[in-house]
Amino acid sequence: MRSLLKRARGALTQRMDLVLNLYPPYLGAGVRVRHISDDYRHICVEMPLKLSNQNYVGTHFGGSLYSMVDPFYMLMFLKNLGPEVVVWDKAASIRFKRPGRGRVRAEFRLDQDDIDAVWEALAQQRVYEPVFEVEIFDDEGQVVAQVQKTLYIRKKER
Repeated sequence: MRSLLKRARGALTQRMDLVLNLYPPYLGAGVRVRHISDDYRHICVEMPLKLSNQNYVGTHFGGSLYSMVDPFYMLMFLKNLGPEVVVWDKAASIRFKRPGRGRVRAEFRLDQDDIDAVWEALAQQRVYEPVFEVEIFDDEGQVVAQVQKTLYIRKKER
């Protein structure tokens, strides 16, 4: 039975990869979801430099850099906290560190402490607004941009 459930979760994860990779803004910009773990606690994305995502000076367009990292923390928490919570992106900021030339990538990770912190906060307060940072790297391992994401998380009202 556990094996069947694990395979079903794996198939659903693979379908989420497909859905995200076919999402029109991602398809047009060339954003590719390369990995989503079965438990939605690790996601890898990348984006090559293409005509459709470069700016006037031939480097990655800032909006494309931001969009490649936009939904993932919200998605990861939705999948890990379940249907009894509301999760929204509340705020974001991006700090460009160097021009993006070529392929860029980002990785998102949640651990059990992140999930436990949400439940502990929601036991004490109505709304929790954690902040997460993700870095976008080029192929040489240099940071191209740093993105801060603030989430809005609360229990659903009954």
